[in-house]
Amino acid sequence: MASSSLSSSSWTQKQNKSFERALAVLDKDTPDRWKNVAAMVGGKTPEEVKRHYDLLMDDLRRIESGQWPGPSYRSSSATNSSSRSRNSGSTDDDH
Repeated sequence: MASSSLSSSSWTQKQNKSFERALAVLDKDTPDRWKNVAAMVGGKTPEEVKRHYDLLMDDLRRIESGQWPGPSYRSSSATNSSSRSRNSGSTDDDH
């Protein structure tokens, strides 16, 4: 996403949370929705929040259609074996 403005490409965690809250409160039929969302987020224009929303919707469509593989997690056996090695030699009686 090319942008001439840092604010359009960089969203803080706080701004993302505010964005989520604003979307929960302001439905698609709200007059001046993007202006109001931008006001609730702070530091973003209505155009920037609309673009952020469009990107979010694109991501959701890809996830729901199976085009996004999702995160790759380590298998539980790898996690369990490392956990066991850290705790080897200790028993419940030791504590």
